[in-house]
Amino acid sequence: MKLSHLFATGCKPLVHLRNLGVALCLGATPALADPVTVVALGDSLTQGYGLPAEQGFVPVLQSWLNDHGAEATVVNAGVSGDTTAGGLARTDWALTPDADAMILNLGGNDLLRGLDPATSRANLDAILDKADARGLPVLLLGLRAPGNYGPGFQQAFNAMYADLAQEHGALFVPDYLGPVTEGDRLNLQYIQGDGIHPNAEGVTRLVEAVGPAVLDLLNRVN
Repeated sequence: MKLSHLFATGCKPLVHLRNLGVALCLGATPALADPVTVVALGDSLTQGYGLPAEQGFVPVLQSWLNDHGAEATVVNAGVSGDTTAGGLARTDWALTPDADAMILNLGGNDLLRGLDPATSRANLDAILDKADARGLPVLLLGLRAPGNYGPGFQQAFNAMYADLAQEHGALFVPDYLGPVTEGDRLNLQYIQGDGIHPNAEGVTRLVEAVGPAVLDLLNRVN
């Protein structure tokens, strides 16, 4: 724009130059980043079975992250009763284009049904492959098997989480239910009447234990 044109239009050139400068500065300012979207892929432990919606794992984790100043949105992709096979079948659907990271918490129903740990491992491996292909950092939440199915099953089940976390470079929590466990049994103080699922107090304990690892996950995105 020519100064002569500014004078010819009867406008004050300094005002126009000031406004032009402001516009250029605003145009050079980067837009604020959108919150990180974390997909929590899991079963009833993620979905919040037996609890009011606001007391489930995902809403409580969301509140915890908000309280810690984290710019993140956690998406509840938990389906009660899902096995690792079920989770694998819907991974592509769950990992929407806006997904930036994933929390993976599957295997509990495989354990309850006594499914072959080799099959569970293969399914989890395939889910992690899909996340790797998208370049998504993952937090893998492990579970610990009791001795009901024998030492071979217990060893194979317990080892698969650590092995997969190492192979895929995922963040790892070895025993997700550890905070609501006493010895080798679930502490009924933190468990619903079904003897399996955490109650509201139990969920709070789980989130407090997992929260720092989720912050590490967000740092991997950033």
